[in-house]
Amino acid sequence: MNAIPAKLSPHEALLCAMLFMAASGAHIDDAELRRMTRLVRDLPAFAGVEAQEVEQATEACLPLLAAADGLDTALDLIRDALPMRLRETAYLLACDVAAADGDATEEELVFLQQLRIALEIDRLVAGAIERAARARYQIV
Repeated sequence: MNAIPAKLSPHEALLCAMLFMAASGAHIDDAELRRMTRLVRDLPAFAGVEAQEVEQATEACLPLLAAADGLDTALDLIRDALPMRLRETAYLLACDVAAADGDATEEELVFLQQLRIALEIDRLVAGAIERAARARYQIV
């Protein structure tokens, strides 16, 4: 297994936020994987990112998932890698992954709170982002 990275690029940090959100539930399900793929393909934050870079970013984050203090380390690495203007983007991406399967679990909500605190996102801003994600995934 790869070593825990010393730092992440902004793209790796955004992907790591999504990966940790998906992994915070019982397992990473197909809806979450499809959502992550679409987000990387469609969002301007990932413009120019090639499939190989996504794979490398995922590989960089995997050791963090297995480490005893991996969550705390990941949150620090994500925060340190992202300029303030991309921190809300990381939170939005995590919310989209949580909403993709239709219901956020208690574990996912706890991760969102930890991410919000680590990224220093105001509660009102976080609430607006969460509500927007919920609204996008409503079923008729």
